[in-house]
Amino acid sequence: MTETTFSALGVPAALVSVLSSQGIDNAFPIQVDTLPDTLKGRDVLGRGKTGSGKTLAFALPMVSRLGGKLAGGKRRPGRPLGLILAPTRELATQITNAITPFAEAYGLNTTTIFGGVSQNRQVSALKSGVDIVVACPGRLEDLMKQGFVNLDAVEITVLDEADHMADLGFLPVVTRILDKTPGNGQRMLFSATLDNGVDKIVRRFLHDPVMHSVDEANSHVSAMTHHVFEVSGTEAKKDLVQKLASGSGRRILFMRTKHQAKKLAKTLIDAGIPAVDLHGNLSQVARDRNLAAFSAGDVKVLVATDVAARGVHVDDIELVIHVDPPAEHKAYLHRSGRTARAGSAGDVVTVVLPEQKRDTDSLLRKAAIKVTPQRVDASSAAVDALVGDVAAYVKPLPRVEQPQQQRQSQGGRSQGANAQRKRVNRDEQGNGRGGRDNGGRDAGTREVRGGRSNSSDAASAGGARRTSRPAGAGRSQNAPAGSAAGRSGGPRVGSLQVGGLVRGSGSGGAGRSDPRRSKG
Repeated sequence: MTETTFSALGVPAALVSVLSSQGIDNAFPIQVDTLPDTLKGRDVLGRGKTGSGKTLAFALPMVSRLGGKLAGGKRRPGRPLGLILAPTRELATQITNAITPFAEAYGLNTTTIFGGVSQNRQVSALKSGVDIVVACPGRLEDLMKQGFVNLDAVEITVLDEADHMADLGFLPVVTRILDKTPGNGQRMLFSATLDNGVDKIVRRFLHDPVMHSVDEANSHVSAMTHHVFEVSGTEAKKDLVQKLASGSGRRILFMRTKHQAKKLAKTLIDAGIPAVDLHGNLSQVARDRNLAAFSAGDVKVLVATDVAARGVHVDDIELVIHVDPPAEHKAYLHRSGRTARAGSAGDVVTVVLPEQKRDTDSLLRKAAIKVTPQRVDASSAAVDALVGDVAAYVKPLPRVEQPQQQRQSQGGRSQGANAQRKRVNRDEQGNGRGGRDNGGRDAGTREVRGGRSNSSDAASAGGARRTSRPAGAGRSQNAPAGSAAGRSGGPRVGSLQVGGLVRGSGSGGAGRSDPRRSKG
């Protein structure tokens, strides 16, 4: 296949230089298809599966066109020129991280807006004047109603992961937001599918759009190898999952509920396998910190609910494990898409109990995945082939003697350890006493309907305005994952109480991911 350079596609030299500094020289198919049109200001509908490189496909033309106009003149408080809508906080943060180096090349500034944290920093950034806003719909509409942001100057609007917006119930608020942008502005919409109301958004807001589709909307990545491991019962499943988690490469384990994700992460840590969890019961600070530790390689195992199935990209995830098979085939594809991104190889394992066989067979048929189930246990050769060098990674946790005066008379747990556990629990609970989540529409809380969340994204998705509450542990709310500010406040990432020892994995800093593969 002939490779295409960004210069050949018309990307300005200043942006090509930034790409080169990141080791990015050749464009991916969706970038090759869309950039000639988007750079000219055409409305574009881009359809492609997870990991296809959509972030650069809209980031480069937005920065190029706004920067070429010298940011449209004098920067005005609360009146951005570019708007990118994303369904989840994690995706919004990653888009900001990806677009910022390009924006800086033209002197443009960016900010990220999402719920679940205090709005103070976001409001301050808007008042100072911002060129490009990357936002989740609920918090953005809330700030619009409060008068902190006006979209009448927006020249370019991007709707990323439109199908996921629909899944979360955000299309009504997205429609209200798009209605506030000028009708003659450029609009780009990227989505894996065009169902569930996305087609109505396209017809209403895109003008004579050019459609570019890279592969079938529901196809899986060809470099992805699928495995179905059938086990005899829950104990055999527990042993198998622990074995699969013990390999040396990055892996994500998906669970259906927040409680089970937290429980499994602690079980793995108890077994000497450093892990972090990612789910809706964590505060935004804890979510950022855990994702940063996973991105940086401080821990190799992420235990997540479907909040991480879309919009989170970390390089070199070699294995995705469906510990709990998902409820429907789209979730299977999105979860699985965390590996084998942008041409890299990867494996996907679904662990199946006897009572789950029929539903799993149906799910895989709908996902067009053909795989022969294997009956395995933790010692099977098929499992060993996916695990690799276990001894090089599993590290038994040391036991340390506590001073006598700190021990409890029963059980030997120190008072300091109890205090630490309480701090961790408070951090994980975050702002759980905010508004109800209107049926679980927020990405961070939808796993358990009826749970509580103070995310204004969830509130606005239901059409009701709620006042945002500051996050309990939230300092530096806008800081990208892995930044010093994002790590402030609260215990070190992954800190869990294990046998009287607080084990912290340390967050370090998030590794820079390839923006071509950011989800986008």
